Formats: sequence, structure tokens, C-alpha cells
Amino acid sequence: MAVYKDEKTNTWRAIYRYVDWTGEKKQTQKRGFKTKREAQAWEREQLNKAVSDLDMSFANFVEHYTEDMKTRIKESTWATKDHIIRTKLLPYFGKLKISNITAQQIITWQNELLNQKDENGKPYWPMYLKTVHNQLSSIFNHAVRYYNLRENPCKKAGSMGKKKNREMLFWTKEEYLKFANAMMDKPLSFYAFEMLYWCGIREGELLALTPADFDFKKGTVTINKSYQRLNRQDVITTPKTEKSNRIIKMPQFLTDEIQDYLRMLYDVGDNDRMFTVTKSYLHREMDRGAKEAGVKRIRIHDIRHSAVSLLIDMGFSATAIADRVGHESIDITYNYAHLFPSKQTEMAEKLNMERGN
Repeated sequence: MAVYKDEKTNTWRAIYRYVDWTGEKKQTQKRGFKTKREAQAWEREQLNKAVSDLDMSFANFVEHYTEDMKTRIKESTWATKDHIIRTKLLPYFGKLKISNITAQQIITWQNELLNQKDENGKPYWPMYLKTVHNQLSSIFNHAVRYYNLRENPCKKAGSMGKKKNREMLFWTKEEYLKFANAMMDKPLSFYAFEMLYWCGIREGELLALTPADFDFKKGTVTINKSYQRLNRQDVITTPKTEKSNRIIKMPQFLTDEIQDYLRMLYDVGDNDRMFTVTKSYLHREMDRGAKEAGVKRIRIHDIRHSAVSLLIDMGFSATAIADRVGHESIDITYNYAHLFPSKQTEMAEKLNMERGN
């Protein structure tokens, strides 16, 4: 390591030489420091990183965390994490030594977030608060697991928010049909919502669909990708989970409708997106259709809940529904338990008969 003064610019330059994880000798440097002390401080930070010295700032450890995690998860997932880190964690913890952050400091931070308002002047949703807390805890867990931090202070502080978001809303079949009728003046919107409701697919899965995904002879659609808009660019990623990769059998009327829709499109190749709209477009259309149809306004994702509730009402099992919508059956059972018909009376009667025998 070395620090030099550049006489031409009257600034300081720091050079740091190290051996990377492959054993190869490397060198990094930074110019433009106004003082020797600033250059030496940067030099010390580089040394801290190299030896995983946790006597470093939270912000510097986040750089470690980023290097370790960014390439291991989906781009869209990292974008969400990065936004939370930049806007909710670094402003408060960035300059603090990660090894000195206490449970009391975390509680104080939690209380500040609980009192903050979003851009609409409303408190943050409990599920969002829990997500933010979980991200902070994840960083500390990473430090404990891989960088020998003694403990995760988030465990002492306790969590905030709730795992479940606001009440799950859904349309009945009759409500959806009223909404769909209001959408028929715009074919693109109508067919998009038809796919969302009758197949129970996610918004990103819908927007990634291409003609090649459909087998009209078999009446199926293959779900194997998802659309995201990241950094002003269209990004196609893998689906949310491995279970999300699936082939859905469509009802005949929907198969016919999608064929009609494809005939309306011009110059669309087999691998081109069929629904070239944004998520905000679908939200605006949801506003318009709900108002015109006189039905309650639900979220786009709630259409998926509506599809599941319809299948439950039709008598299908949690396992069968999970296969169709790309969920784990245990999640269907847990999240929609209140919609499944109760078997308690039938169980009690059969147990009574068993006792009598």
C-alpha cells in the first residue's frame, strides 16, 4: 500500500496491492483526494475489505454483500433489494460501524419508519415494513454467516410490520364477467384480462407471452418466463419460482379468443411479445373497467386470487390448483384455507361412527 502526492494536480493518490481469491496479484488505485488523510482513509477501507475486518462501516459491508449476492439472484429481485438498501437502510446505518450497531439503534430506526409516510401521505403497509426489516436482517445474517460477525442485532430488536398484507380481495365470477364486458371496447385489454382470470397467471407472466408459447391443437399455454421493466429497459427473466414453470390447459373458449387476438396483430413473430403494454396501462384499465362495470376496484394481482377462489368453489383440490397457478400446494392451503368448504362436521360424524364400531 502507498499514498503519493500528484504535484501537477496538487491532489493525493492511493494505491492498494492485494492477492485475490484465485491467488493472483492485483492492484487498485484512486486519485483526486484533496488531503493525505483522505487518501489514507480510503487505503484503510480497502484493507478492511480484504481481510473482512468488520470494523468497517455498514455502507462498506453492503459493498461486500452486493458482490456476494447480486449475481446469485434474479435481476428484478436485486432491484427491489437495492432500492430498499439505498432508500431505507444506508441513510440511517451507512456511516455506523457494522460491528457496533445495537438492537436499540435498530428499534429507533423501526420507530422512525413506523411514523413515516409514503409519497401519498399514508403510513407504509405492514407487509412492506416487514420486507424492509427482513432486508436489514438479511445483511446482518450474511455478516454472521460468512464474515464472523458475533450476532445479528435484528434478532434482539424484533421485527416490525406483518407477514400478510392488507385483506385479500377477489371478484366473484359474476363480478369478473361484468368487468370483462366493460373491457370489450379494447381488444388488447379484454384478452389480457381473460388470460389473467381464466388461467390465473401473474402479471409479469402475461406480459412475457409470445405466440410460440401457445399450442392451439392441444389448447395449452406454456409459462416459462416473466416480464419486468428495469432501469427503463424491457427485461425477460425466469418465472418467480421453479414451480412457476408450467403448462396450463386452457378452456376452449379462451383458446378461440387468443387465436382471434393473434389474427388482429400485425408483424408479430413467434417469439415477439403479444401484450406490449406496461403494468401501469393494466392498472389504468382496471380503474376504468371497475368503474364502468360498477364492481369494486381490486389489484391486478387480486385477479389471480379471484381465479383461485373460483377453482376452489368448483371443488378442485389444493394440489390441482397449485399445479395450475404455479404455487406450492401448502401455500394454497394456507393462504386460501378460509375459502375451502369445512370438513369438520363430516370428520366428526365419521369419527363417531368409528367409535360406535
